[in-house]
Amino acid sequence: MKLELICTGEEVLAGQIVDTNAAWFADTMMDYGIECQRKTTVGDRLSDLVEIFQERSQHADIILVNGGLGPTSDDLSSEAAAQALGEPLVENSHWRQRLEDWFTRNGRVMSPSNLKQALLPESAVMIDNPLGTACGFAVKLNKAWLFFTPGVPFEFKAMVKEQFIPFLNERFAVGEPTQVTKLLTLGSGESALADKLLGLPLPDGITLGYRSFMPYIEIKLFARGEAAIDQIEHLVQQVKQHLGTAVVCRDCDGLDKAVHNLLVNSGHGLSIAESCTGGAITSGLVAFPGSSTYLHQGLVTYSNESKVKVLGVKPETLDDHGAVSIAVVEEMAIGARSILDSDYALATSGIAGPEGGTDEKPVGTVAIALATKNAVYSQMLKFPSRSRDLVRSMSSAVAYDMLRRDLAREAVIVDYPSAKRFAK
Repeated sequence: MKLELICTGEEVLAGQIVDTNAAWFADTMMDYGIECQRKTTVGDRLSDLVEIFQERSQHADIILVNGGLGPTSDDLSSEAAAQALGEPLVENSHWRQRLEDWFTRNGRVMSPSNLKQALLPESAVMIDNPLGTACGFAVKLNKAWLFFTPGVPFEFKAMVKEQFIPFLNERFAVGEPTQVTKLLTLGSGESALADKLLGLPLPDGITLGYRSFMPYIEIKLFARGEAAIDQIEHLVQQVKQHLGTAVVCRDCDGLDKAVHNLLVNSGHGLSIAESCTGGAITSGLVAFPGSSTYLHQGLVTYSNESKVKVLGVKPETLDDHGAVSIAVVEEMAIGARSILDSDYALATSGIAGPEGGTDEKPVGTVAIALATKNAVYSQMLKFPSRSRDLVRSMSSAVAYDMLRRDLAREAVIVDYPSAKRFAK
């Protein structure tokens, strides 16, 4: 089965918005063991849309077309599909009724332009959209099914999971069962990881894939068939043995989620004091429902004065060691933990750049500490040749990892090959 994706919209083609739908779709389909073989982006021009529908439908088995189902004049997917098929647009009475009910229920007057969203190619199979005013639809053109969805991300994602995947399974022999296992790594480059796994024998039916989304590299193990699936756990252990502490979590797309999963409803409390990370650590956790069960406070103590007055850092410690130092970050963590007697506290202080570095402490130098009720762990790292944003995201990831390791009863301080550790 050949699966393709067509993304529509001038704003996508021109780069005015980032096409997150396409990345999410390809990754989601990989979870089902299905590879998206081609992605095409086309603007809001009727002739271009008709041409691309006709061309790609001669090569693919199924094509998901994303966008262009709205009520405005530049939403042309339905009209283009009808022209490609050589048939008229007709009003779908069921969807018109849904539109009228939706506007009535929300106390709004429906604009005449919204009726355009009920016009579908004559041979189309209407696809429900429970979250918006644009229904999807599917048509058969040449050798391919074209499955149309709106471009609004939350509507699109729901329709992929609830309508597109069942549609796919009903009409195509997707094949043998598949399983995708994801191992998240931190601190090693993609090529270094690949070199370490180069000699690892893979059982029949299992392949490795890599995805870089800094500061992480994700390793995907694809198992196709029952025999291969039975070998996954053994292979996971082998990969972990080859990569050691580089593997930081399994089937989790970030250390913020891994830490959240360990802390939520655990009865433990966490406080956070941030300087160079500027609230990123706290923000990463509050993105998840239930973080209020463990997160006591997140303090951005950016100035030296706030470190002294809010966290109780000694002025002489700042004078003797500087704000970016093991001594200061340890006092920050201890002070943050003591405010509400939290079980844990994280603290960061660093030079994210692009200015502010010195020969002794160049840009990319970051001190990170974890305080528990029994100990304080700290390290000062140098992230070389990194942007300001990446220094902050890598610092946040290491802080999460230190806490995760303590919660998992692992060594808190480990080597990250991509970062140099300063001696205390």
